[in-house]
Amino acid sequence: MSLSLPGLGWSPHFQSQLSVDEFDTLTPARISQVHRNAVEVITTTGPHRIHLSAEFLQIGVAIGDWVLLSPMLDEITRLLDRKTLLQRRSAAENASAQLIAANVDTLLIVSSCNADYNPARLERYLALAHQADIEPILVLTKVDTCDDPDAFIAGARLDLPNVQVVAIDATTAAGISLLVGFCGAGKTLALLGSSGVGKSTITNALTDAALETQGIRDDDAKGRHTTTARSMHAIKTGGWLIDTPGMRALRLLDVGEGVDMVFQDVADLVPLCKFNDCAHETEPGCAVQKAIKDGTLDPKRLARWLKLSAEDAHNSRDLAQAHANARSTEKKVGGGRAKGKAKRGN
Repeated sequence: MSLSLPGLGWSPHFQSQLSVDEFDTLTPARISQVHRNAVEVITTTGPHRIHLSAEFLQIGVAIGDWVLLSPMLDEITRLLDRKTLLQRRSAAENASAQLIAANVDTLLIVSSCNADYNPARLERYLALAHQADIEPILVLTKVDTCDDPDAFIAGARLDLPNVQVVAIDATTAAGISLLVGFCGAGKTLALLGSSGVGKSTITNALTDAALETQGIRDDDAKGRHTTTARSMHAIKTGGWLIDTPGMRALRLLDVGEGVDMVFQDVADLVPLCKFNDCAHETEPGCAVQKAIKDGTLDPKRLARWLKLSAEDAHNSRDLAQAHANARSTEKKVGGGRAKGKAKRGN
């Protein structure tokens, strides 16, 4: 397999980070899959499996990342600065960030025309995309199993204003053709959504992948996990597609600006409040409450904005504190080692 760097998604953003010596001696590679202690990468000459050193296990790498490989193509020497990054707070008890995907151009947020459709969940995905400066597209699937898909389309455009909505039957060529326009040489798309909404079906249709697919449960429209790991695949018409496991819980992290962009109607009113610390509840001169009273703002929008903003602030504080604690521990350990060496006369 022979590929070009631009075809893999290489751009001046990455080229400018290399010195002349690095360009002559090291090989750019893109991470296509992340394992516990290793990664799969793609270079212009084909795929390679690289063991991750302790340094990069600690730093953390994401699918879609660009790295530089040693002359022997057996180790990563540097992780290049990302153009975009999708991340969330880990589901683990410790406060840590979980990297979802890097260097994505377009995010296909996938939901289906059934009970899976949940505006509050979609707003979380949208906040991630806006924070990362990634173009979001809402893809509504399973229109063939829905009695009134137009109602879902109209509802989605009302729930998520200024977001392009595409409704498809992912099992047909006609449906998949509606997504081809977002693809292209060097472009990277990523899929996010719950299990069972059709992400693997879309991946199989757009690429030469053969991912297992399963339907949804009839009683609650919830899907079964079929994709268990993130993977990057070449799109037949050009570009790359990152498929991700289904997400039922998406804990926000460092997406304050993205949340405000999702709820632009609420965020625009906040500076008009009489008090800078207005909680938008019963304070006099609250522009947000005035808009609700006037009927120009849905109170549910305010409630969801407050909830997501509070969650993001809480998770971001926890992560900042965890980093501070880690730095403090490193200093103590380092200081202790230095004192030990001094006592031994080393």
